[in-house]
Amino acid sequence: MSRQLRAPRSDPRAGFRTESKDRGPSVPQGLLKAARSSGQLNLAGRNLGEVPQCVWRINVDIPEEANQNLSFSSTERWWEQTDLTKLIISSNKLQSLSDDLRLLPALTVLDIHDNQLTSLPSAIRELDNLQKLNVSHNKLKMLPEEITSLKNLKALHLQHNELTCIPEGFEHLSSLEDLDLSSNRLATVPADFALLSNLLRLNLSSNQLKNLPAEISRMKRLKHLDCDANLLETVPPDVGSMESLELLYLRRNKLRVLPEFPSCRQLKELYLAENQIEKLGAEHLQHLQAILVLDLRSNKLRSVPEEMALLQSLERLDLSNNDISSLPCSLGNLHLKFLALEGNPLRTIRREIIAKGTQEVLKYLRSKIKDDRTNQNDSVPETAMTLPSEARVNIHAIVTLKLLDYSDKQATLIPDDIFDATKNTVVTSINFSKNQLCEIPQRIAELKEMVLDVNLSFNKLSLVSHELCLLQKLAFLDLRNNFLSSLPEEMSSLTKLQTINLSFNRFKVFPAVLYHISTLETILISNNQVGSVDPLKMKLMENLSTLDLQNNDLLQIPPELGNCVQLRTLLLDGNPFRVPRAAILMKGTAAVLEYLRDRIPA
Repeated sequence: MSRQLRAPRSDPRAGFRTESKDRGPSVPQGLLKAARSSGQLNLAGRNLGEVPQCVWRINVDIPEEANQNLSFSSTERWWEQTDLTKLIISSNKLQSLSDDLRLLPALTVLDIHDNQLTSLPSAIRELDNLQKLNVSHNKLKMLPEEITSLKNLKALHLQHNELTCIPEGFEHLSSLEDLDLSSNRLATVPADFALLSNLLRLNLSSNQLKNLPAEISRMKRLKHLDCDANLLETVPPDVGSMESLELLYLRRNKLRVLPEFPSCRQLKELYLAENQIEKLGAEHLQHLQAILVLDLRSNKLRSVPEEMALLQSLERLDLSNNDISSLPCSLGNLHLKFLALEGNPLRTIRREIIAKGTQEVLKYLRSKIKDDRTNQNDSVPETAMTLPSEARVNIHAIVTLKLLDYSDKQATLIPDDIFDATKNTVVTSINFSKNQLCEIPQRIAELKEMVLDVNLSFNKLSLVSHELCLLQKLAFLDLRNNFLSSLPEEMSSLTKLQTINLSFNRFKVFPAVLYHISTLETILISNNQVGSVDPLKMKLMENLSTLDLQNNDLLQIPPELGNCVQLRTLLLDGNPFRVPRAAILMKGTAAVLEYLRDRIPA
């Protein structure tokens, strides 16, 4: 301080405090100087037992270099430089944090994971701008109530601590999107959690939960729910009404029965391994039209329902270590990439067939279907009462699953009797995939007031007709693997559309009409020839969370795309652009968006 007192009156540093050299652990001046310029300071893995005072006071004290030189270039004017917004002090030996934390009010990211913290300071409430807080892998036994004051917090990582309860008022974290409470000692989840209306990801795995509050179903935006490794004996039926849910983990619990999933039309992955489930019925499967992964390993299942074959999107099915003695032959019609059957007392499939892998098992099951059909043709005489197309119409699927299925027929037209079969019934899903259709059937418009899900993938469609644009309730549209190069403006009338799959078509331009469908949450347009996207229009699509542009002809990625902060998944691999580099892409969507934002011209 003596230098400060001797400074002449004209000294521009007058009124400021200089950094002291004797305040605990030191931080290289070069790091501090760089932090004043970038607003970011990384002190991870430095064996620190406490946070140096110069870190807390980085925006308060005069930098050391100011003592040597009073003339600064435009890039070195410390009094004009950036407040600290990102502080990483992870992987040290910190046991506590000082209330001086309040001296960094501009922080948006605070990462203090992998330390020995037993508590957090009450001053944390003054970090009004904090958006991400990582306190995982510490020794926290409780959280201060002040943490509930962080109104801008979007990500809170508290996994691998010793928490036994959640403080009152937690529901006030109204901006929270990502909450990880895994590997703690929680026995209950407050019902008020339901008020976290913006939450997208909730991880409660590896706790001591015996039940979940029914109110959890009110989290209408929740996409990822992980309850692995708890003590759950039941799941509230209300979970089946969570419309946005995409991933549900319930492994290593004590479940005996499953809920139905009537509204979980976006559920892609369901993990139920290592429970005590004895029965799987049609009611559990009928609404899982988007399911890709179904893990039922190590339960007590004795049979697999025929309705499993209706899950046409299913790619991975794990039935290993159950009590299954036979499989429905119709499973052979699924397009599985992985089927696990080990550890079952199967009597209908020889071990050597199972040992050859998934495709051989499916091939064997398909051969049994043909054998059964041959036997039926030999034993059932044709009568005047037999409808000519009775075998083509799956009445069971229409009545039970509300599904009109005429897929994998290699047909050029959909027969009229297929549509006739829907009279006086409700149909919410249509599957005409894997045919040779060159145009969309006109009679699809007859179902315009009820259909939510249409699959026309793997056909020869070169245009989308106006009939499709009349489906006023359509939420999911699969048009992949066709010959499409454009979409009609009339598609803007699809005001309920949430997901569209246009992969493997012939688009050279991103379809302009998609920018005007504000309800869209997922756009899959990989493996086309798209050369550009409009980031300004994309930013206005507030509900868009997934954008797949892989394997297109994008020569450059506009930096303004980084402002599309609503995106949770952005896939850009396989394009000819040079930046962002592959190393950036591998870090994930958040890193890519941050990289792009940093490149926006000032």
